[in-house]
Amino acid sequence: MIKFFRHIRRSLIQENKMGKYFKYAIGEIILVVIGILIALSINNWNENRKERGQEQELLLQLQSEFRSNLEQLDQKTDMRNQMTFAALKLLHNIDHPETRNADSITKNIGLTAVNPTFDPIINDINSSGRIQLLQNVDLKERLARWTSEVIQVTEEEQAWVFIRGNEYLPMLSQKGFMRNVLNRYWKDNVLSAFHLDVGTKTEIDLGNSKKENVISAILDDPLFESSIAQCATYAKLTNSQAVSLRQRIIEILDLIKQDLEPNNN
Repeated sequence: MIKFFRHIRRSLIQENKMGKYFKYAIGEIILVVIGILIALSINNWNENRKERGQEQELLLQLQSEFRSNLEQLDQKTDMRNQMTFAALKLLHNIDHPETRNADSITKNIGLTAVNPTFDPIINDINSSGRIQLLQNVDLKERLARWTSEVIQVTEEEQAWVFIRGNEYLPMLSQKGFMRNVLNRYWKDNVLSAFHLDVGTKTEIDLGNSKKENVISAILDDPLFESSIAQCATYAKLTNSQAVSLRQRIIEILDLIKQDLEPNNN
């Protein structure tokens, strides 16, 4: 092809047809430019198709992660609701000694002795720059705020984690009540949640403490009353934050669903 164009140019020069030569030269330049533009257009199209494929993969990954985050958040919220209910029952038992029942109190103390902490999947798309693959500006903004919004929930959680570890559990151990709590955990199969494989069953009978008046010793302790009040407070505060965080997750999942191709939904 190049030899063909060169032959035409040589013929026009030899025939002294400079006007036609310049027109031909301009036409040849235009053809070359058009060819370059077409090549660039094809290359851009291929790059765009590649990026859109990467975007779909990222959206599917985010969808899976935020569905897991939502499931975990709901589980932890339910646990904190149980904590709040149990703590309020215990405060009632403190205020009204005639309502005290050893079995019920043991169960409720066990429910307040847990520390449900939200440990979401934090994607590194912001630091890695992969967030630029996303075309949806609203989705990018929400993902950029995600980490800071999680902190608002975890800050309240950590306050209870500190009180539980430094005051509440040591006090229960000192009073000799941890045996009763752990034995109740085994009976109610609560500890099965800590197994690596779902469905694994482990059994042990610790029995209850034989110490007399252990229930009264616990309920009449000012430190216990203070810890239970803080348990209810922090569980309630954390769940109020969790409601807002749950809405953020729902909104993110809705935006992801909108941007996913129909066959990926």
